[in-house]
Amino acid sequence: MKFTIEGMSCVTCALHVEKAINKVEGVKEASVSFATATAQVKLENGTGADEIKKAIESAGYRVAEDHEHEGHHHDTDLISLLIAAVLTLPLLLQMLFSWSLPGWLQLTLATIVQFGIGWRFYQGAYHSLRAGSANMDLLIALGTSAAWGLSVAVYLLGLDQHLYFESSAMIVTLVLLGRWLESRSKKRASAAIQKLMELQPKKALVRRDDEFVEVEISEIKAGDIFLVRPGESIPVDGDVIEGSSTVNEAMLTGESLPVEKSERDRVFGGTVNNNGSLQVKATQVGEDTVLSGIIRLVEQAQNSKAPIQKLADVVSSYFVPAVVAISIITFAAWWVVDGNISNAIINAVAVLVIACPCALGLATPTVIMVASGRGAEAGILFKEAAAIEETEKLQTLIIDKTGTLTEGQPKVMGVFPMNGHQEEELVSVAVALESHSHHPLAEAIVRYGKEQGVRPADITQFQSIAGKGITGQIDSRSYYSGSLRFSRENGKEIDRTKVEHLEKEGKSIIVVWSDQEVIGFVAVADPPRENSSEAIRKINGMGIHTVMLTGDNRRTAEAIAKKVGIQQFEAEVLPEDKAARVSALAKSGRHIGMVGDGINDAPALAAANVGFAIGVGSDIAIEAADVTLVRADLMTVVHAIQLARATFSKVRQNLFFAFFFNILGIPLAALGMLNPVIAAAAMSMSSVTVVSNALLLRRWKAR
Repeated sequence: MKFTIEGMSCVTCALHVEKAINKVEGVKEASVSFATATAQVKLENGTGADEIKKAIESAGYRVAEDHEHEGHHHDTDLISLLIAAVLTLPLLLQMLFSWSLPGWLQLTLATIVQFGIGWRFYQGAYHSLRAGSANMDLLIALGTSAAWGLSVAVYLLGLDQHLYFESSAMIVTLVLLGRWLESRSKKRASAAIQKLMELQPKKALVRRDDEFVEVEISEIKAGDIFLVRPGESIPVDGDVIEGSSTVNEAMLTGESLPVEKSERDRVFGGTVNNNGSLQVKATQVGEDTVLSGIIRLVEQAQNSKAPIQKLADVVSSYFVPAVVAISIITFAAWWVVDGNISNAIINAVAVLVIACPCALGLATPTVIMVASGRGAEAGILFKEAAAIEETEKLQTLIIDKTGTLTEGQPKVMGVFPMNGHQEEELVSVAVALESHSHHPLAEAIVRYGKEQGVRPADITQFQSIAGKGITGQIDSRSYYSGSLRFSRENGKEIDRTKVEHLEKEGKSIIVVWSDQEVIGFVAVADPPRENSSEAIRKINGMGIHTVMLTGDNRRTAEAIAKKVGIQQFEAEVLPEDKAARVSALAKSGRHIGMVGDGINDAPALAAANVGFAIGVGSDIAIEAADVTLVRADLMTVVHAIQLARATFSKVRQNLFFAFFFNILGIPLAALGMLNPVIAAAAMSMSSVTVVSNALLLRRWKAR
């Protein structure tokens, strides 16, 4: 369940809200993101949204009902900023040009800014302290109050000292400016979700009786027939029942070339029909469409936390109390050494306002927001931020052969009857047995039989033996079909010289035999994908060790591995053993990735540090996959690794800047080398800087 939260001013607020939600009975897990201003909550049955809302509100924050509310607050913030700027401008000009405004006017202008526009800081500080924590608002409230209070005392007592009303007003104005710029930048960082939402049209032409009527997209139900004219966006997922056209699916798959569509082909909501009219029967609507699933995955990734963020969260939780302590020490030291209470207060104020936990809190999540959006545009869907971090750390990549390295559409390359049997008999028995299997090699044999017009024998008592073959009875006699290993286990040997040259060419051998003798064998080839060699070359070039897993025999596996440039392979691996092999490699201490189809390889994907489900098409909700790759293209794995590395390069830059800014800025302020106005400007710009640096990731391109 997702909640949009208003009123959070820094990462400390997010940590406080997260703690409050996790205390609610029935909450399994809660993650609150300051960058997206949202909470993702997993609830047990019986726990409702009302309890979560109460927890958020009791912590001093508000739950937004819709996105319009968010826009309203953005406009309100801008109005507050403009009013503060207008009131502060005279104070700033007098400082710049050595004018001297009357004290009463300075007091009036500064007081309106301090307690009118700046009241939000006092509210935030109050709620924070009431909850037993300290946030950014507390630092601003303390700093501005000190500067304003000092100036009021000097003015009312008629002392011959400088008034610092411009400092308190400027700090409030600059902080508001920084937050407004930060808000705009964060909105740009999360633009990918808005872009995805805008793909879906608002209305569609749906058949009602004998005519097509324009209806709201929310009114479309599964089974409805709708019309898509040239140039229009397809409203929901469905199957084409009439017409032919090409469809631009780039927004979902990242594939720039249009895809041809005709009767019985699947089309997806949000894609664009190019040049022909299509009548489509709706199959998935509303939240069940592929587009909705992609949006959910992107939101999930954007609202999750990368492991590296834990360091920033720990520092942020102690940050504000530490800064307040340093400020008190600064005040005491200057008063003792200098003897001037005004200087002591102003230097303590500078310490309070330059400190910025926001930059620390935004350093990682804003980059994750941009990365997950760019990934979705390229057909790469990260389930959560941790998946991006694990992808960046990859040291070994295990790749399943069939359908990943290869096309997954094997073809029969030769039929070899033995012991006096005829080719038609061999094909007839093979098709009868293999027609009960869903293995790609089995499907190739069945297709070949249909092409040859061979009638399959009648089979009973069918049984599939995972990773080995099939057995069944024809005319009360037992027949078998399977690998060379399976035939040897059943005492049916084939002269190695007959198959050796075929295996070296990368062909798989399927042996067919009865209880009495071998009937023959079929050679099937599943050629590597066109760009598999290039993808493997790039993965190897990134310093990642590549391993191929396959159920094929050693010679066939070796031939495929050599052809594509795989560094290591493991042959004759049974499906149930794949996960164990992955776990064994993981025990070496290296970060392991596994690439497979996400269904047959689900246990192996789950056993790896990061699992890539490749070529899932419309089935994007692969539970075992950490990274879902929409296209059946090994280059998308390369792009996912490149994007992950670019992402964490930005994360490290941001964290370095955020830590360096505070490590350098706080001592400079404490030593009296920064006045409060400059300190406030620097603090405001620090958050904007890390968000702007994150936005540079939008320029990332797959290569």
